[in-house]
Amino acid sequence: MNEYQADVAVIGGGLGGVAAALAALAAGKRVVLTEESPWLGGQSTNQLVPPDEHPWIESVGRTRSYAQYRDRVRDYYRRNYPLRPESLADGRLNPGVGGVSELTHEPRVSLAVLDEMLAPHRIDGRLTVLTDHFPASAETEGDRLLSVTVIDREAGEYSVVSAPYFIDATELGDLLDLAGVEHIIGAESRSDTGELHAVDGDAAPLDQQAVSWCFAMDYRPGEDHTIDKPEGYPFWRSYVPEFWPGELFSWTDVLPTTLETRTEGLFATAASPRGARARDRWNFRRVFSVGHYPDGRYGSDVTVVNWPQIDYFLGPLLGVDTDMRLAAERAAKEQARSFLYWMQTEAPTLDGGTGYPGLRPRPDITGTRDGFAMRPYIRESRRLLAETRVLEQHVGVEAREAAGLPDGAEPFADTVGTGSYRIDLHPSTGRDGNPRTYVDVSSYPFQIPLGALIPRRVENLLAGAKNIGTTHITNGCYRLHPVEWNIGEAAGATAAFALDTAATPRGIRNDPTRLADLQRRLTDRLGFHLSWPEYARTIRN
Repeated sequence: MNEYQADVAVIGGGLGGVAAALAALAAGKRVVLTEESPWLGGQSTNQLVPPDEHPWIESVGRTRSYAQYRDRVRDYYRRNYPLRPESLADGRLNPGVGGVSELTHEPRVSLAVLDEMLAPHRIDGRLTVLTDHFPASAETEGDRLLSVTVIDREAGEYSVVSAPYFIDATELGDLLDLAGVEHIIGAESRSDTGELHAVDGDAAPLDQQAVSWCFAMDYRPGEDHTIDKPEGYPFWRSYVPEFWPGELFSWTDVLPTTLETRTEGLFATAASPRGARARDRWNFRRVFSVGHYPDGRYGSDVTVVNWPQIDYFLGPLLGVDTDMRLAAERAAKEQARSFLYWMQTEAPTLDGGTGYPGLRPRPDITGTRDGFAMRPYIRESRRLLAETRVLEQHVGVEAREAAGLPDGAEPFADTVGTGSYRIDLHPSTGRDGNPRTYVDVSSYPFQIPLGALIPRRVENLLAGAKNIGTTHITNGCYRLHPVEWNIGEAAGATAAFALDTAATPRGIRNDPTRLADLQRRLTDRLGFHLSWPEYARTIRN
């Protein structure tokens, strides 16, 4: 058995985990960072989801290190790819020209950038990274966490990680469960939270947002890359959710914000697979655009499929036994494989035919054998029962109006960052096997309260990802890339500050002088934005 001792142990190597490690390392601490998959980076790498970002991300609403991450992504393309002169000179280069953000890019580039950012800390041994290691158990004593045991997925070896402070940055809040830290899953009831869009009646722990098993593909007209017909295809080919306008496998779905029926094809025009920016599914999460390069240099764009047709909402991942969780993950991947097969063989095409056999999975993009992501895209985690619970009334436009509250999100005196996104909940598993449709409502640009990272009882654990003290509803706007990064970086900086001052995170939050000192460290040393400029504060997403 291997043993590791650190000042801060970060369990989970997604964006929040990497940011937490960087913040603790910047404060001179020794860090052990573990990750259950082969790649660090979470949703941006092993889950295959390019950034979801707010419109002001180039200048505000992010930390300095997140801005550096974005700059490094662009620099990677400038250094290594044969860009056209106009693309090379573009200060806001968007490698994929995707519709979801101004920085859609390949997962391997994200991985390379994260490795670069961590590299200076590895050489002197202050950072130990254990990939392919998943947490198996935790040792506690009273209100403190003493150690976490992780298992090497390939070798089966056990390692014990000990530290004065732990950060749970896992995708599903696994450490909260293993360490017996009070938390909640699923949907709270309206009678509990008072939220406008919470569920009626009792809480619904098994009502959890859909997961999606994303995949990458390019398009080679005239070639045939049709995969073997998946065993589950007959089911998925004919599946009609009750809240859907027809068969799930179709170019027709619903607009999340209004639930109106819409039809949006794979390509808007025959030219759109070759670098054009168009309103179609191909463009939305495109991660590589041939339009940036000399004619003929690359044969096709590359896009990521993370569309409604692969949202899996027929079974939850949390609150069920291991066999049921694994079965749900397998079903999610089978659904995604079936959708690829449908696109290759039966999907209506622009010329009135059926099937795009030239759609080619890209294993080289995903680091897997089949072109599918290493892990499912997780939208909803276990959520900490925290010192502060962020409610819809704090950030939601409709909810604040209904309560007669002022325009703009609730100000938090203990702010440790900012974020902005709609309250965006994908279809969920529902109650008693009856899935629910989207909840997608407007929110204001918001703050991240330190209290949402701090457990009500345990003294030396912080939440460092989408497992903070939100609700099922507010998780919908606190789960995106820059927000997760900010949460993790705040957790790492807070743990380091607690070590420097011999105070607990709870003690720091509840002492105005210490809290102000922490906030100054965040702004002065790490370039945090703790509040929104006036021009953005009351804008409705």
